[in-house]
Amino acid sequence: MINKSRFKNYGLWLSIATLISLVLQGFEINILPDNYQEIVKAILSILVLIGVINHPTSNYNEYSDYKDKNKA
Repeated sequence: MINKSRFKNYGLWLSIATLISLVLQGFEINILPDNYQEIVKAILSILVLIGVINHPTSNYNEYSDYKDKNKA
């Protein structure tokens, strides 16, 4: 059964969008402007600032150094 909570992960959608653009570049279909790096940095910076990508109050600790003290 597919775990539908994975589709709520913003990192997944960011990775899929990046993969699509890289595959299209592999087929020499340029859909990105020349200054796409600056545009992506600006968009991601705004998303981090408003807490969409990096949500500090969530309990999602997959990528942190979180250690469960009860499992020791």
